[in-house]
Amino acid sequence: MVGFEDLQTFVEVADAGGLTRAAQRMGLAKSIVSRRLMRLEKTLGVQLLARNTRGAALTEAGATLREHAARVVTEVQAAFDAISPTDEIWGRLRVAAPLSGVTHLAPVMADLARRYPRLEVQTSYTDHMVDLVSDGFDVAIRAGYLEDSSLVARRIAPLHAKVVASPAYLAQHGMPATPADLVDHEALTTGADSWRFNVKGEVLIIHPTGRFKANHGQALLSAALEGLGIAMLPDFLTTPLIASGALVQVLADYPTPDAGLYVVRLPGSQPPRKIKALTNILLEYFAPGPELTAKV
Repeated sequence: MVGFEDLQTFVEVADAGGLTRAAQRMGLAKSIVSRRLMRLEKTLGVQLLARNTRGAALTEAGATLREHAARVVTEVQAAFDAISPTDEIWGRLRVAAPLSGVTHLAPVMADLARRYPRLEVQTSYTDHMVDLVSDGFDVAIRAGYLEDSSLVARRIAPLHAKVVASPAYLAQHGMPATPADLVDHEALTTGADSWRFNVKGEVLIIHPTGRFKANHGQALLSAALEGLGIAMLPDFLTTPLIASGALVQVLADYPTPDAGLYVVRLPGSQPPRKIKALTNILLEYFAPGPELTAKV
């Protein structure tokens, strides 16, 4: 019979990349962690980890087990939370957050750690679309338009964006009258953008192209200010620049549908208490002010 502690320890070692780091995270002696792993491998009759001088790497069987074991551990932790006689929040919370939102989100994550001294908060800021299971995250904060998936999403706040360009660019290339005119313009994009517009009650999707691409909103903003093309950017970046005249709103008659800021987790009846705490603090910071945005 596989024990929960052994399964939980295996997930910790897999995510930490070695026994020493996992033991430190769990506050256990390395010998205890090693003993639990050996017991799990003996019970299952397979090798889960290939030890080396740099730590430990998952075998094929270990990688397969990691995906399923993470779900089991999450569900059991949620069950423990549900029957706990106190509201104390503890353990480790691994969060994937958008790199372009680090300025807005970093203070939130710091406040979360301050409020819950027994909670270990690990945030990875990346604009790469992570896989919660295989990349070892408990939850993701995502901004924009969510694709259909089996994940559970909680909307935190709306995100607003505008299409903008510099006066110099428009003077040289002209003002597009409709979204269809963007085909004749240089678009500043992340590389695989889908720009959405409200047109007569329906959503029109345009796939713009251009020679300048970047995976960060500030980089696209700089390119727009230099007159390199047209960009779709969040209001918190563009509003002061539109007011100063450094940028001009383009296609004002075709507003963009509201995107959103979301907390995304694995499916399950109830999220662990630590994920609820993250969700609540995000709602506290962002929901009262709809203009507070992270990234589109």
